[in-house]
Amino acid sequence: MSGSKPDILWSPHHVDRFVICDSELSLYRIESLGSAEAKAGALPLSEETAATLLAINSDTPYMKCVAWYPKHEPECLLAVGQANGRVVLTSLGQSHNTKCKELMGKEFVPKHARQCNTLAWNPMESHWLAAGLDKHRADFSVLIWDISSKFAPEASVATEKIRLSSGDADSGMVVTKPLYELGQNDACLSLCWLPRDQKLLLAGMHRNLAIFDLRSTSQKMFVNTKAIQGVTVDPHFHDRVASFFEGQVAIWDLRKFEKPVLTLTEQPKPLTKVAWCPTRTGLLATLTRDSNIVRLYDMQHAPTPIGDETEPTIIERSVQPCESVISSFAWHPSSQNRMVAVSPNRAMTDFTVFERISLAWSSTTSLMWACGRHLYECTEEGGEGGAADQDIATKMRQRAQSRYGHDTIQVWRNHLLAGGDDPQLKSLWYTLYYILKYTVSLMKQYTEDLEQKQQGNKQPLVYSGIKNIVKSSSGTTESRRCWSGSDRQTDVLRFHSEERSLALQLCGWIKRGPEIDVEPFLKSLEQEGEWERAAAVALFNLDIRRAIQILNKGASSEKGDLNLNVVAMALSGYTDEKNSLWREMCSSLRLQLNNPYLCVMFAFLTSEPGAYDAVLYESSVAVRDRVAFACMFLNDTQLPRYIEKLTNEMKEAGNLEGILLTGLTKDGVDLMESYVDRTGDVQTASFCMLKGSPGEVVKDQRVQRWIENYRNLLDAWRFWHKRAEFDIHRSKLDPSSKPVAQVFVSCNFCGKSISYSCSAMPHQGRGFSQYGVSGSPTKSKVTSCPGCRKPLPRCALCLMNMGTPVSSCPGTGKSDEKVDLSKDKKLAQFNNWFTWCHNCRHGGHAGHMLSWFRDHTECPVSACTCKCMQLDTTGNLVPSDSA
Repeated sequence: MSGSKPDILWSPHHVDRFVICDSELSLYRIESLGSAEAKAGALPLSEETAATLLAINSDTPYMKCVAWYPKHEPECLLAVGQANGRVVLTSLGQSHNTKCKELMGKEFVPKHARQCNTLAWNPMESHWLAAGLDKHRADFSVLIWDISSKFAPEASVATEKIRLSSGDADSGMVVTKPLYELGQNDACLSLCWLPRDQKLLLAGMHRNLAIFDLRSTSQKMFVNTKAIQGVTVDPHFHDRVASFFEGQVAIWDLRKFEKPVLTLTEQPKPLTKVAWCPTRTGLLATLTRDSNIVRLYDMQHAPTPIGDETEPTIIERSVQPCESVISSFAWHPSSQNRMVAVSPNRAMTDFTVFERISLAWSSTTSLMWACGRHLYECTEEGGEGGAADQDIATKMRQRAQSRYGHDTIQVWRNHLLAGGDDPQLKSLWYTLYYILKYTVSLMKQYTEDLEQKQQGNKQPLVYSGIKNIVKSSSGTTESRRCWSGSDRQTDVLRFHSEERSLALQLCGWIKRGPEIDVEPFLKSLEQEGEWERAAAVALFNLDIRRAIQILNKGASSEKGDLNLNVVAMALSGYTDEKNSLWREMCSSLRLQLNNPYLCVMFAFLTSEPGAYDAVLYESSVAVRDRVAFACMFLNDTQLPRYIEKLTNEMKEAGNLEGILLTGLTKDGVDLMESYVDRTGDVQTASFCMLKGSPGEVVKDQRVQRWIENYRNLLDAWRFWHKRAEFDIHRSKLDPSSKPVAQVFVSCNFCGKSISYSCSAMPHQGRGFSQYGVSGSPTKSKVTSCPGCRKPLPRCALCLMNMGTPVSSCPGTGKSDEKVDLSKDKKLAQFNNWFTWCHNCRHGGHAGHMLSWFRDHTECPVSACTCKCMQLDTTGNLVPSDSA
């Protein structure tokens, strides 16, 4: 193109060849740098590819536009538009067949000379070539030439003189009569054929976009706009067209051609090129003048415009193929998202536009991502114990399958269902177990005044936590007790009250009774092999001999630690003398003990009365044991202060052991919130907080959010049976959570509900809606509307009115196990439900319809071809927990 910047065209039939055109035509071939065809003089395009020059054509001067012949034969035929309006057919010397030789050098001459702006080959009628020219007051600007036509004898003398003066001796090489003439007294700046019809031509005229129909050239459809340059059709959506003017791009929908469906505002500099990606749906690339950046607009997810104000949404980004200014670019016709850019000095760059990577994390911890047309899946290696097994979603899924949280009688068993390896969960469920065991029977003793005030609004008691119990402690008594099993008869100060006894029971140390008896708790610890903890509890109850026995027993057990004998020996030498060598050595060496319970045992023995910080603030000791210790040895001033401080620590850390202190109150919700923020375990949070029902706790927005998130997780895992069980469990603990009826079956005649009980089942999915008629057997046999007595619709299979008990499906020849009720005296409620298709409105008994669609795909009603069951996408899914 004389005096202009170079442009680039890909070959329509060779994926490895392209043409660079400016003042001459240069044909290149792309090869891999490692291939044998790559020559030493090849131009590098990228780290992997290079371009080899195959041919040069400099015989056609004054080039303004070039178009490559779309068919395979002749394969290297190009049409060149010149500054004088002529269109010349030329070749790059790669084809030697007869047809190419006949067409080479052929010229198509308009009546009046003016610049040719654009060329476009018809993709179907490949011998048609459209040319867009500048304006002439007495001529047409859109000429469609037939390259197979000959010179017209009736041509004007002036044209003949021009032909002779140019040296064309063969009259068959110059054509002056176009096949069609369009756009009189106007200028054409851009052209493209519409793929949906070979006789439709879209032209960017001087003031409008016009669609010419060659079947009736006198008629055209047009819209006034300034965006008339670079018209191009989306190859994946033939009704979508892009054009530009200055710095704006207009996106048109040919089905609604009144105005653009979207206008893209570019940089202040004018645009030079727009092009749709041929391998990617809805990806448009634009280039501005003197820029090294190609802007991309992704309209893959753009909705179809419905209203006048509806605009599709796009995703915009930029790519930089090279550092220098880009003169032009071209998408590769087959390689995905690949383009070649050329600079003004003919430096070329082979570049791939990488797709945005979309990550998807499934509910089953599988990670997948899409890049282009490829889908990748990330699998966890290493088997059990890997990172996936440690993920909380994996744990919750496994727990849900084991019915975690549903054991309401032996609540402590839930920690075993969770795997039994989490000490916090163990503490939580044992706390809830003791709460359910003791709260109802014992908390009433301490809330009589409250009950008297609320006689008109009696509600079941909710566990309020040891923090609130010790605050209301009154009548505390002191006692001094000597050590059991020791030669020293020193008295140790202890505190007693009803509230402290209740706290000890909630900690699990003692059982309900008139006297404190810690022996059952010690035996349970021995059975579990917790020898150090059992010895510490015995020591805290001032029984040194029992502690020594436990340590000796633990040392002689199958998996015992022989060092426990050494600890027992050290205990046996206990003395209360402050300056004794025993106390000095125990104080200095106790921190070297690995087990925290052994450490606090000697801390207790070497502490001053009332100063037990070394025991109370040992974080490795269970909270329940520290609280029980505090209830025995701290006075009424120290105990509430310590419990308050410990509660705040548990809330900040989200430690589930703190539920013992906070109870199922607002403080408990705050603690659980910290736990969920730290772990994401909405499953445990939901089951735990439901234990606080009925009350204000379960109505907290945070609790409701955890419950709904857990329900959504179960649905995402397709654990629909488990989710239904959870809803039932929830409704038992929180009656207010039962959903109200939202859908009713009404009579077509009077509009009243046909159900005596006014109960309904909301429909699922888009296919079948179902409605159950509940009540007594007499009421379920009703076949007419209870309001107007008009008959109910008939079942499409048994032809009996709705409300009739279901029997074997007629015509099947056998009874289905889920439908045949002859062996059962009671009616199966679901099989009697009304069910119908939302599309065709046909239906019948649920049992009959399920039986029909096990063997058929179309509706049972004659002449109805509706595939009812296939419309119900939810009904076609198989629950993951169905096994």
